[in-house]
Order: sequence, then structure tokens, then C-alpha cells
Amino acid sequence: MPFLGPERVVRMRCARAASAAALLLHVVAAPASNLNFLNDTPLSYVKPRDMDSLKRALTDVLNTKSDGETSQWTNADTGNSVKIDAMMTPSDTSRDGKKTCRHVAVVLSAKGQSMNLHPVFCGTGKTDWALQKR
Repeated sequence: MPFLGPERVVRMRCARAASAAALLLHVVAAPASNLNFLNDTPLSYVKPRDMDSLKRALTDVLNTKSDGETSQWTNADTGNSVKIDAMMTPSDTSRDGKKTCRHVAVVLSAKGQSMNLHPVFCGTGKTDWALQKR
């Protein structure tokens, strides 16, 4: 094995450290860049006032609509310049004692894009619906 001078050893170690740092930076940044596909989805246009209105409409669906009965929501009164629509259809209602659980198919649309959401909510009354983690 040939003898390497101290300068060359330092340069090689610096090059390896720089390569490792660049690779680490790329690996850490990659997951964040993978979320760019969400930038133009309907959810990206939802503002806090839209969310408040949508939550009220969803609570109404959970409380009053039968399985398979679709309800429509729009953000026309929220002040958002982007028109957002939602179609919400509850299904698979189940009861266990006082607890009721319902699946809801939500189709959210804005700017020519749509997305399908399938949350499950459980609760015991008209106001305590909670999103269930799966």
C-alpha cells in the first residue's frame, strides 16, 4: 500500500465528510419534497373558515343523514376566493351500547381536482363526534 502524505489524507477525509454530509442532506430533504404532490389538491385550498363550515356540515351529516344519503357542501359563504365543494355520504353505521360509529365518504373538489376521504367518526351524542385513528 503506498504511503499517502498528510495533506492528501486530510483532503481525502474532507472529501468523504463532504460527500457524507451531502448524502445526509439529500436523504433528510427527500421526504419533504415527496409531499409536493399535495400542493394542488383541494385540501390545500381549505382555509380555517372553510374548515369550520365543513365541520358544521359534517356534524349535521353524522347527526341527521341515513346511510347512503348524500349531502352537499360548498364554501360559498366563507370568503375564500377558491370555490370548494364536498359531497358527504355516511355508511356502515354501527352501535355498541351508547356509542355510535359511522364511516363517511367525502369527495372534496376544487380547481378541477378532487380527492376522496374516508374518515370514521364515533360518538355518544349530537356534538361529541370524534375522528377515529386507524
